[in-house]
Amino acid sequence: MNMDVMQLFWITGLFVLLLGVVGAYCVLMTRNLVRALIGLEILVKAVTLLLVVAGYVSGHEALAQSLVITLIVIEVVVMTVAVGVVFGIRGNTGSLDTRHIRNLKG
Repeated sequence: MNMDVMQLFWITGLFVLLLGVVGAYCVLMTRNLVRALIGLEILVKAVTLLLVVAGYVSGHEALAQSLVITLIVIEVVVMTVAVGVVFGIRGNTGSLDTRHIRNLKG
């Protein structure tokens, strides 16, 4: 393996780790539902970037691209449903705070 490819992998790996930490912080430490969705998006983008770089390093670019496209399609569907749920919660409670979700009865 070429030394430049491995250096690219480690630099990108550190960036992916940073994105993962930021995304996990957004999901775990906020009480705002929109911020939690943004954190989830950041986490998914970190995984997407890691898949692309791992495919490039291993020489399986076609497999990595197909996995990334599948991940993007699933992500769009999940985020669309999640935003719909957040809008529904906002309509019922008048707030985006997660503490107000406990008051809902279904």
